[in-house]
Amino acid sequence: MADEQTLDNQPEELNPQVDDVSGEADGRVGELENQLAEAKEQLLRAAADVQNARRRAEQDVEKAHKFALEKFANDLLPVVDSLERGLELSNADDESIKPMREGMQLTLKMLLDTLERFQVQQLNPVGEPFNPEHHQAMVMEESATMEPGSVLKVFQKGFTLSGRLLRPAMVVVSKAPADAPPSIDEQA
Repeated sequence: MADEQTLDNQPEELNPQVDDVSGEADGRVGELENQLAEAKEQLLRAAADVQNARRRAEQDVEKAHKFALEKFANDLLPVVDSLERGLELSNADDESIKPMREGMQLTLKMLLDTLERFQVQQLNPVGEPFNPEHHQAMVMEESATMEPGSVLKVFQKGFTLSGRLLRPAMVVVSKAPADAPPSIDEQA
C-alpha cells in the first residue's frame, strides 16, 4: 500500500514539470511562429523591392533609347534655323539664285524628314492658343483679328523629341486691342 501511495504521488509531482515543459513549448512555438511571420514579411518586401528595381531599370533603359538622340537633335536645330533663315532672306524671284534656293529647300526638307523619322517634331504654332509648356512669349502685340492669347508670329520654331520639349517656340502673342483714346470732340 505504501507503494500505491508513492505511485499516486508521483504523477502529481510530474504534472507541474509537464505543465512547465508544455508552457515552454507553447512559448517557443509562439516565438517561432512570430519569427516565421517576420521572415515571410521580409521575403515579400525583398521580392517587391526586386520587382520595383527591375521596373525602374526597364523604364530607364526605355527612356535612354527614346531620348538618346536628344543632344544630337539639339545640335542639329541651329542647322534647320539657318536653312530656314537663308530661304526667308533670299529673293524667290531672282533667277540667278533659284537653283541655290531649290537646293536649300530640298536639303531642309530632307533634314526635317530625317528628324521626323526619329520622332523629332517641329512646333510651328501660328494661330494656335499660347501654350506656356511649348511656347516662349517674346512680345505681346495688339490684334483685332486674332483672339487674345493666340500666337500671331513665330520668331523661332520649337521642337519636341518623342513628346519631350527640346526647344520652345519663340512667339508673339496677341492681346486685346486697347480702347482708342477719346478724341477732343468726345471729351467735350
